[in-house]
Amino acid sequence: MTGDDTDASGLKVAIGFPGAVMLVVGGIVGVGVFVNPAVVTRSLHDPTLVTLAWALGGLVALLGAFVYAELAARLPKTGGDYAYLRAAYGPLPAFLYGWTLLLVVQTGGMAAVAIVFARNLDLLLGGGVSEPVIVVVSLAALAGVNLLGVASGNGVQTVLGFIKVGMIAAMVAIGFALPAHPLSALTGPLTASATASGAGRAAPLGLKAFGAGMIPVVFSYGGWQTASFVAGEMRGARRTLARALVFGVLIVIVLYLAVTLACLRALGVDALARTLTPASDLLQRALPGLGDRLAAVAVGLSALGYLSQSMLTAPRVYFAMAADGLFFPQVAALSRTSRAPAAAILIQAVWTALLALSGTYEQILSYVTAMNFLFFALSASTIFVLRRRAKNARTSDEGGFRIPLHPLTTLAFIIACLLVVGSTFWAYPINSLVGYGLLVAGVPPYLYWRRAQAQRIAAASPGAPP
Repeated sequence: MTGDDTDASGLKVAIGFPGAVMLVVGGIVGVGVFVNPAVVTRSLHDPTLVTLAWALGGLVALLGAFVYAELAARLPKTGGDYAYLRAAYGPLPAFLYGWTLLLVVQTGGMAAVAIVFARNLDLLLGGGVSEPVIVVVSLAALAGVNLLGVASGNGVQTVLGFIKVGMIAAMVAIGFALPAHPLSALTGPLTASATASGAGRAAPLGLKAFGAGMIPVVFSYGGWQTASFVAGEMRGARRTLARALVFGVLIVIVLYLAVTLACLRALGVDALARTLTPASDLLQRALPGLGDRLAAVAVGLSALGYLSQSMLTAPRVYFAMAADGLFFPQVAALSRTSRAPAAAILIQAVWTALLALSGTYEQILSYVTAMNFLFFALSASTIFVLRRRAKNARTSDEGGFRIPLHPLTTLAFIIACLLVVGSTFWAYPINSLVGYGLLVAGVPPYLYWRRAQAQRIAAASPGAPP
């Protein structure tokens, strides 16, 4: 520490355990929880398979939480995955992670959610409000909150996180209070396979179909790692972040399973598979004439909570890159008063707004799943490197979090991530290749910043020409 309330890089330390838990929950739970139960049911046709998919996705997320909890305990540094990859494998994979995060992964997701927020707010206000104006104003407001400092940004995010969890819990309670539909397999031909079967039921799913059905599930569970981006600003980060990751993921698993079961129970498999708005349908059934507006409130506030969390966490990766000389030097600057990475926050807000207004975010989102889970696997593999180094250096990690049943659980998580990558390539080969093309496109900028960094070091060294 450089002082009582700053870390080694000058960022202010102000996040406690409750705020860290809400960062984990807020990084995972966006607007998909209100839509994806229908998407998965439409793909898998059977309530048992749907529930199994969400349970398997939760298991993968929990294994990931274990992995990242140990990484957080070993390297409680700003930047999360960026810091882990740099420490284990050097600057190139670390830079490519940050490059894709800024270019498509984080900003693409934020742009899509910003549009969802704008549409739901427009609905609540009775229409006639410009969605682009809502997008720009909301992103500017969240950027402003975070420019005031990490305590301000995390405070708003924590409040929105608790509201989000409360709304989802209320929706689940309503779903279980409604008369139940029989939980039988899908009737009626929604797919070519169902039509071909001629028996009024969907034909049995193959491995490829189940893998494709799992994609929205694992995408919905992604995001726990973003809390590690602000590790440097957490009090007692080594312990706080490790505990928050496991506890936060467990909360999300319970929420997702509860929402899925509530939707299946209240709407039935047929209706759930056919709807595009399961949350609205569920609430409309309980409160006719009011359900649509309540669903819009829930989706809108959940979207705002996700945007708030992302505006707080992601800019810390770009800040860490710039501090290492792998991005524009100005991005490493901190506000003198709030100690917030002002330039990084503004870059996040502006680029997200541009993607949202351009309408390209939907296409971008189709590129990111295969990349995302490849980096999850790479980050998890750093555990083996870091443990070996600690053993060779005879460094004690007593008291820090250790992955249960390592290496079996760590390898299981890595394999699961690679299976997601494979399933994504299998189901969406062109989009996946485009995504990796964007990844490779980061190599020239990396080489440029490495060269610029070397020139700065040479110019500052003794005996260098003026």
